[in-house]
Amino acid sequence: MTAHLTLLAALVFLLLSFDKRSLFQYLKKKILIINLEPRRLDSAPMATVCCNWNETALLVIDMQNDFVLPEMGSPMLVAGAKAVVPAVAKVVSLARERGIFVIWVVREHDPSGKDVELFRRHHYSNGKGPTMKGAKGAELVDGLKIRDGDYKLVKTRFSAFFNTHLDAVLKGSGIKRLVIVGVQTPNCIRQTVFDAVALDYEHITVIVDATAAATPEIHSSNIRDMKNVGVATPTLQEWTCSGA
Repeated sequence: MTAHLTLLAALVFLLLSFDKRSLFQYLKKKILIINLEPRRLDSAPMATVCCNWNETALLVIDMQNDFVLPEMGSPMLVAGAKAVVPAVAKVVSLARERGIFVIWVVREHDPSGKDVELFRRHHYSNGKGPTMKGAKGAELVDGLKIRDGDYKLVKTRFSAFFNTHLDAVLKGSGIKRLVIVGVQTPNCIRQTVFDAVALDYEHITVIVDATAAATPEIHSSNIRDMKNVGVATPTLQEWTCSGA
């Protein structure tokens, strides 16, 4: 508004003081200057999210053979898990490119099953059971591999924070933001997310097509619940392009 008033005053002054030729030259100069001034473009909301990757951690949850591969014959199989393995691998690759701290959250149980939830202990007998420490079922599915600089965290309950040192590792590493992928949405993903919310992490993202559940309906309903508490729920493509 101030600039417009200044220009108007100048025009009035010129009209009163100069001949038409001088006025034309002046206006031509002013218009050229205005057109050359760079315009300020407002960034899209996702693009303005801080990209301090050294303050971000990726949690890859339970991408193990017993959860992912039907041929394992595991009672822990998640029907939608195998389909998201490529997406999870892409997220991990991009996270490493960005320098994001990659944390592999896995279940590893004692063969006796004594460290398993009570409702699941019937799956353990004669030294056998799902995701036993050292067994093939507890290994990461093919295509996913822990590398130097990554971190492995073992849990025995749904939440990656419950009775583990995850919060201490994250806070000790200066982590304020979390990106979460893996299985399964209503159990380990959801409970980890809600604990992260309770622990006041600044920004939490669940990549919707790099997580899975037994059915699409279960998956989408739990994604909706997490979105309702402020969790970002982009697709892999959206997360890749946004830099958030």
